[in-house]
This record gives sequence, C-alpha cells and structure tokens, in this order.
Amino acid sequence: MAQRMVRLFHSYPRQFWVLFASALISAAGGNLIWPFMTIYLHEKLMVPLATVGVVFTITSISGYFSQLVGGPFVDRFGRKPAILLSLIAETFIVAAFGFVGSLEVFAVLFILSSLAGPISSIAINAMVADLVEQERRPSAYALQRIAFNVGVAIGPAIGGFIATRSYTLSFLLAASSFAILILPTLFFIRETRPQAPLEGERGERTGYGRVVRDLPFLGFAGGFALMNLAYAQMFIYLPVYIKENYGIPESGYGFILATNALMVVLFQFAVTRVTQRYPRLPVMAFGALLISIGLGSVALFHTYFFFLLSMIIYTIGELITAPTATAFVADVAPVTMRGTYMAVYSLCFGFGFGLGPMVGGVLHDTLGPAYIWHGAFLTGLISTAAFLLLNRATRPVQVEPSMGSHQ
Repeated sequence: MAQRMVRLFHSYPRQFWVLFASALISAAGGNLIWPFMTIYLHEKLMVPLATVGVVFTITSISGYFSQLVGGPFVDRFGRKPAILLSLIAETFIVAAFGFVGSLEVFAVLFILSSLAGPISSIAINAMVADLVEQERRPSAYALQRIAFNVGVAIGPAIGGFIATRSYTLSFLLAASSFAILILPTLFFIRETRPQAPLEGERGERTGYGRVVRDLPFLGFAGGFALMNLAYAQMFIYLPVYIKENYGIPESGYGFILATNALMVVLFQFAVTRVTQRYPRLPVMAFGALLISIGLGSVALFHTYFFFLLSMIIYTIGELITAPTATAFVADVAPVTMRGTYMAVYSLCFGFGFGLGPMVGGVLHDTLGPAYIWHGAFLTGLISTAAFLLLNRATRPVQVEPSMGSHQ
C-alpha cells in the first residue's frame, strides 16, 4: 500500500499535490460555515426565511456573473493571479461575516463572496489541464474531487460543534483556512497559462466568440446541463419526499447523503482509473443512464433500504460522470481558452441546480410527488441520448502535448 501511494504521488507533478492539499483545506474551511448560513441569518440576525431565500437567489445570480467573467480573466491574466485574488478576497470577506450585525451588510458580503469563489475553481480546473497529460486527466480530477469531498465531510462536523458556541469563531477559523493558503500559492504555485496561442487561434485568445461557434462543445454543455437538472432532484427533493410520504426522518436522509459522500471518497479514484481507458462521451452516456435509473427508481420504492439503493445507483453514475466531464472539457478546449471553457462548464451546474427546484416543484404540485422522479428519469435519458449522438457526430479528440510531461 505504501509503495502504491508513493508511485501515485510521483505520477503527478508536485504542483498538482499543492492544488490537492489546497482543495481539501479550502473545502474544510468553507464548510465550517456555509452549511449553517441559513441558521445564522434566521436565528442570529432574525431574518425571515423568505428573505433568506431572496439573499441566496441574488448570490446565485452573482455567482453566474462571476463565472462568465472569471473564465476570460483566467485565460488573459493567468491561473495563479485568479487563485490568489480569490483567496485574499475570501479571507477578508469571511472574517468580516463574524462581525456583521445587519442584513444589508451581510448581503453585500455574501454577494462579494459569491463573486470571488467561482474564479478559483475555474482557475484550478484550467491549471490541472495545463499540468496533466490528457489520458491522465480524469484521474487527476477524480483526486481533486476526493480532496474536496473529504473537506466537505470534515468541515460541517467541526463547524457544527464550534457554531453552537460562537459563530464569530467559526467565521474566523474559516477565514484562516483561506489565509494559510495564500503563501503556499504565492511561493509553490507557478503560472501554467500557455504563453503563445496555437496556429489558427491567434484571433481568439480569450472571450466567448469561439465557444459560441463550437457546436460540439455546446452540444456537450446542453447534455451536461440536462443531466445536472435531473441530478439536482436527489439532493433537493429526496429528503422532503421520503419524509412526507414514508415518514423517514431527517436522520435517515442524513445517512443516505453520508453514503453518497463516503462512496466518493472510497471509490472515486478506482472507478475513474477504469473509465479513463474508454472514450469520454460513451462513458458520460453510461454514467448519465445510471443517474437516470437511480432517480427514476425512487418512484418505484417504498422502504428505506430501497431508497438507499437508489442513492447507491445514482452515486455510481456520479462517480463515472463527474471527473470524465471535467476531463472532456479540458480535452476539447483550445489551450489558450481553458478558463473560458471551464466557466461554461461551471454554468451547467448552475443551470441544473437553479432550474431544477422550479421544475421539480411544478411536477410535484401539478401532477404529484412521484412525477419528480419520472421527470428526472426522462431528462436523464435525454442527456444520455445527447452524449451518444454527439459521440457519433464527432471525431475523437487528439492527444496534445502537456506541460505536465515536462515537469
């Protein structure tokens, strides 16, 4: 086991492992506070829940704007400045949360945080693509995803304990997690942005003009957005569905959700080592199909064990699609526009989780609770078909030389 870990470490550039550690620390630090923001607003600042919802909606819109601007920023000014800017901004903003006494100031800080955060993830995804050769990218993104999920598991467990004693301390500790990453980023991360455009790309080094004309990529983005629209239903509506219809309490859903996170941590890398051997789009189609089956099966079941089984099937699909999708975007993006393409990719998540609640709510209220899952199943099937059709209509992506191979 130790030798295997050593081989794994040496198979990726050192800078990749700095990014890995940063993902874990920032995810743990951020999740000291983010899961408890609704409680903080409602109970500490005495904000009505309806108003809390408005604040979260506004910040979501700000996040979309940040992603649109962040992609070209990363391509024009570099990955490292974007990461540093995000870390410095998050340090001061999150620390300031602990001393806020009014909704107005909190809302401004929350919007600023939603503007700063997405830029870093876009830059890191682009940097991983710069560092790691094409055939190893799915595993690289799988490792990043594992680091993030470990942080997500650690953060709320510690944050919940601290928040019961002092929210100010929670905010300061979260800010510290961002602050301690500034110096390692400054001294141990080198810029990886390609300095010269490839032949034929000189006129479109940054911006969205190239993306709009890239019909295969837009087809992928559409299929991926639909998959996320279906995907979101499991996290948004499953806890309500199983409680209202089958009397399963929040603690029961908590274990189902923990199963999802544990599977990601334990099996993500192993699954990706298998799937990265195959063409990206058929792998995406297979994963989307499993997600669809996991979602659709919820409507067929009536007991806790089978709802847990639905989550397991769904999570296997997630393990297959998540790193493969990021790797596909890295593969097809022109080397000088990886940030811009990653920004569009990030927006697909926003589409799914932004529109998903509305679609699921309409199906629930007009047709009945089970139709949430029927609709998710059909949407997932459409996504599956889109990936298969796109695979037939496009040629395989050619492997390009990677900066990572020259480390």
